[in-house]
Amino acid sequence: MLFKQIQYLILKEAQLEMRNKYALGGILLYVISTVFVSYLSFKKIINPSTWNALFWIILLFASINAVAKSFINETRGRLLYIYTLASPQAVITAKIVYNSFLLSILSALCLLVYMLFVGNIIQDLTLFMVTLLFGSFGFSSLLTMVSAIASKTNNNFTLMAILSFPIIMPLLIVLIKLSKNAIDGLDLWDMNSLLILVFLNVITIASSYLLFPYLWRD
Repeated sequence: MLFKQIQYLILKEAQLEMRNKYALGGILLYVISTVFVSYLSFKKIINPSTWNALFWIILLFASINAVAKSFINETRGRLLYIYTLASPQAVITAKIVYNSFLLSILSALCLLVYMLFVGNIIQDLTLFMVTLLFGSFGFSSLLTMVSAIASKTNNNFTLMAILSFPIIMPLLIVLIKLSKNAIDGLDLWDMNSLLILVFLNVITIASSYLLFPYLWRD
């Protein structure tokens, strides 16, 4: 029953996304234009630390713009309709799964465009892609829950920006460290950082699953 509800809600999210192509197109335009401005600013291969920091800054803001609409753009009538059909666990799980898929595609496109314009200095592409995948999943779970909280207020986007940055910092620090290791091409993977990254994702998902029902009843 829960799986069918999640499947239905994911399909609903995909259909709404297809109807509102301008939002996704605007995010892609932001990524391409930001990367192109970075290329015009440097016009040469930049040092690894700057390359890494710039990439995650671009991806972070693109992720916030992509996930912000999860609950903020939902009308009260639509939320009430979903409330009568699905459990809160199914709602938050479907949102996180769909946003994870969306951010994974966005991250891959961002990396492709970034390497095309700014240059590719990644030595261990496998580690970088693993980090990017876990980062997309972490951004999705964190920002989806923040979007749900922010949707309960009048200053939705302002509150989302305020709440997002403090709680996303631990995740971002680990992602930057792992991606820097991938750029430097270290022989051994930093398993402690990878375990911390997995732990942060698990904690975020578990917290969302447990706490969202109380938020959903409001």
